[in-house]
Amino acid sequence: MRRNRLPLSSLTFAGIAAGLAAGLALAAGTALATPTSLEAQAFEDARGNMSIALAGDAIISRKMSPYREPEFLALRDIIESATTAFVNLEILFHDYEDDVIPAAASGGTYMRAEPEIAHELAWFGFDMVSLANNHTMDFGAGGARRTVAAAEAAGLAVAGFGENLARARAPAYVDTPGGRVALISIASTFADAMRAGHQRPDVRGRPGLSPIRYERHVTVTADQMAGLRDALSVAGRGGGSGPRLNFGGMTFMEGSKPGVKTVPHAGDLAEIIEVVKEAQRQAEWVIVTSHSHEGADRREVPADFLVDVARAVVEAGADMFVGHGPHILRAVEMYQGKPIFYSLANFAMQNETIEFQPQDNYEAQGLGYEDLPGRFQDVRIERAGASSFPAGKGFWESVVPVVEYEDGKLKEIQLHPITMGWQLPRPVRGRPMMADDALGQEILEGLAKLSAEFGTTMTIEDGVGVIRP
Repeated sequence: MRRNRLPLSSLTFAGIAAGLAAGLALAAGTALATPTSLEAQAFEDARGNMSIALAGDAIISRKMSPYREPEFLALRDIIESATTAFVNLEILFHDYEDDVIPAAASGGTYMRAEPEIAHELAWFGFDMVSLANNHTMDFGAGGARRTVAAAEAAGLAVAGFGENLARARAPAYVDTPGGRVALISIASTFADAMRAGHQRPDVRGRPGLSPIRYERHVTVTADQMAGLRDALSVAGRGGGSGPRLNFGGMTFMEGSKPGVKTVPHAGDLAEIIEVVKEAQRQAEWVIVTSHSHEGADRREVPADFLVDVARAVVEAGADMFVGHGPHILRAVEMYQGKPIFYSLANFAMQNETIEFQPQDNYEAQGLGYEDLPGRFQDVRIERAGASSFPAGKGFWESVVPVVEYEDGKLKEIQLHPITMGWQLPRPVRGRPMMADDALGQEILEGLAKLSAEFGTTMTIEDGVGVIRP
């Protein structure tokens, strides 16, 4: 429950006063003009005052409500005190029911938590979640349906999955004291079988996630293009002619400077933009969120297509774009006066304590039926070495932004640094809490440096990152 609702008594008295004023005006034979300031005050959600807390990937497999550290409860207070709060749901809620069947391919770990864990996110203060990510279909449509049911039972609005593409693309709406919020969830990182399909009059649609696909455009020299055509000809594929060549899911083009650029799938982007426009008609605030692992020449820098998508949805009317997926922080950009968070990294990282995994994952690590989940995690981490999640310090650090609006205009963004316990024992690490002063300063300075590459100025004030328009 939010603590900043307008008291019922205030609404009642305001309504009575407005009614008396209207009655006196009619009695005097005068026409009612625009609403008085007293009448406008009665509608709190029309004032344009709003605070939105945001978080990255929630891989939450265990209860959080039993813990009582001041740094932990302080983080909860920040989220719960906002008018509304969002997090990406990168876990599935189910009990391995008959309709919950492991897919042949997953997003890595086959994600699962007890359905009751959904209430832990509500306890933390969240009220809307995105479900379009590379784990949406780890356990098929049955697992995704069970997840939506458990999340909604906990009071969470869910976007990003549907029984067909139109439903997957559709916004989820949340009514708050600061106004109605539309959440649109998309993903660029997924196995192709996970994406939802359009419904026809004669064939039902395919359940799945809302995709934003992308294409790779590779620029090569004329000599390189000739060599590629010759190689394809030898392979019996045919090289064709002209300045472009499509092969292996990529488009090759002749140019003076070799390079690779990613561009959004035109059809997907057009559909998403129409959904943004529809959401703008039906809500006062529009959030678009994308789960995207893809980076540029550095993992910390978003891929070209993601920058294009983020800016396009802002141009279409979204109030902000929220990225997650690579499990590390990326820049904050202010574009046309609106925030773009290219990645908020993680909020919870408890994938190591998920109880069961399908045999496919054990076989991938050279393990047999006699091995158990703890052993699976040991071998997986040992094989990955320095590239594993537990080894990377940046995977265990992030920020929780709170975006503040006043009179419908962006006032400021506060970025609160958090830690999930890098190098702590497996049963402990993964739960978020406020970072201490030294670590918080390090996190914020790193984010400020990344954001400066996009022209964003961020100051650090009393241990909090601040961005002002």
